Amino acid sequence: MNTFVILYHYAPDSQKILEIRPQHREFLKALKDEGKLIGSGPFTDGQGGALIVIRLPEPATAEDAAELMDRDPFHTGGAISARTIHSWDPVLNVFN
Repeated sequence: MNTFVILYHYAPDSQKILEIRPQHREFLKALKDEGKLIGSGPFTDGQGGALIVIRLPEPATAEDAAELMDRDPFHTGGAISARTIHSWDPVLNVFN
């Protein structure tokens, strides 16, 4: 399995985020049910944004992760101002 970290950037007071959040969470629940979502959640420092960690079968690439996350209602609804995707090697892996 390959692991990817997705950083979402959005304003802490974004109305679009509030409006679309229920559909976004349904999307994430579906990823969890498929065994793809490791964890997700908003940053709590008042700066906005969120972190999502997913795993996809090998030989998945960051492009594959982007294609999957393109279906997130936050993305399709234009709620995020930027998104960064990194492949990640959780050396000390507690995400069994």
